[in-house]
Amino acid sequence: MTTSPFARFVAASGLTNLADGIATVAWAWLASLLTRDPLLIALVAVALRLPWFFFAIPAGVITDRVDRRLLILRMDLLRGVAFAFAAFAIWAAVPLAPPTTALTQPGLYIAILSAATIVGIAEVFRDNAAQTMLPALVPQDRLEKANGRLWSVELVGNALIGPALGAFLIAAALPLPFAVGALAYVAAVFLVLGIAGQFQPAPTQTRNWRRELKEGFQFLWGAQLLRSLAWITGVWNLLFQMVMIALVLHVQENLGLDARAYGLILAAGALGGIAGGWWGDAIITRLGPKRTAQWMLLASFPAFLGIAYAPGPIALAVVLAAFEFTGLVWNTVSVSYRQRKIPDALLGRVNSLYRLLAWGMMPVGLLLSGLIVRIAEGTLARDTALTAPFLMAAVGALTLALAGWRALDRGFDAD
Repeated sequence: MTTSPFARFVAASGLTNLADGIATVAWAWLASLLTRDPLLIALVAVALRLPWFFFAIPAGVITDRVDRRLLILRMDLLRGVAFAFAAFAIWAAVPLAPPTTALTQPGLYIAILSAATIVGIAEVFRDNAAQTMLPALVPQDRLEKANGRLWSVELVGNALIGPALGAFLIAAALPLPFAVGALAYVAAVFLVLGIAGQFQPAPTQTRNWRRELKEGFQFLWGAQLLRSLAWITGVWNLLFQMVMIALVLHVQENLGLDARAYGLILAAGALGGIAGGWWGDAIITRLGPKRTAQWMLLASFPAFLGIAYAPGPIALAVVLAAFEFTGLVWNTVSVSYRQRKIPDALLGRVNSLYRLLAWGMMPVGLLLSGLIVRIAEGTLARDTALTAPFLMAAVGALTLALAGWRALDRGFDAD
């Protein structure tokens, strides 16, 4: 039975996102078993996101020079090796001592930090290559639908099945989430190997990285709407990461839930994202890209407040579902516009510069989350201090929505 290249591409992305989803719970939960210091826990998530700041630009230049399919293959293999290393390091260290504010096992913490860094670096190159490869697999007029379907499948793995499975695996045996993740990456490699086609852009001039990078900067700087979408997404990602890393301790200490319940909450929230991926193109058709982006951006403010004040797991799951829905519809607008607007020969470089602005802010949000809790604990009770990042994010989201509404007006009207 012949499978279309797009179907294989989606299936491979689903598997890699399943591995990422399993690790979503495992990285942070494992860190919380080694220390109760919120800043040290946040550093593991920083290791996954900080590479976007340092490697986004090189990834863009390389993506526009090489076969994007081969780049995806190599990065998935590298992530599989890193996950296998993490599984072995955990297996060698168990059983773990009860966590305290200090690190109970510095060696294991450093090993996990190193594995997370490798995974983060590989993800920068893999994701940039995947976004630039997609337009070669589907017609231009189907990008919104293709992106929506792709993200829906990715969310099934990354946020629906993955976190719940990761929670159950980590409860069964600490190394299991990373071992299963390594196998998922290997399976994804075999799927991508079966995609035939030419996925290397034809060079227009002699290769020179300074000139190539300058071309990418000039294109992005000259595109008003792309610039607006990039900085809005960057600030939003900062706020989102502030919330999600604080959520780990909030769920454990304020709501009294275990890893399984946490995974199920994330999975329930993912249902909203999956719905957003399937219905995003219909919403964009009805409201138009500008109004869709504006309303999805504004929805973050009540969502962050809802996370802070949700009285229990069911209410929290409902809030996260609505939040994920709006986030996926926003992504459908912004990524589809980017893929359509940027020429293929520049897509890797401009995409990487865009994502440097959009994703490079994530480590800042992660660090701010830990710092806010630490500072708040100086004057507030621990349970109140753990909700401080949510409230700060809500204030930031309202400010962003007001500023972003005007920027999107100007950008879409000028385009």
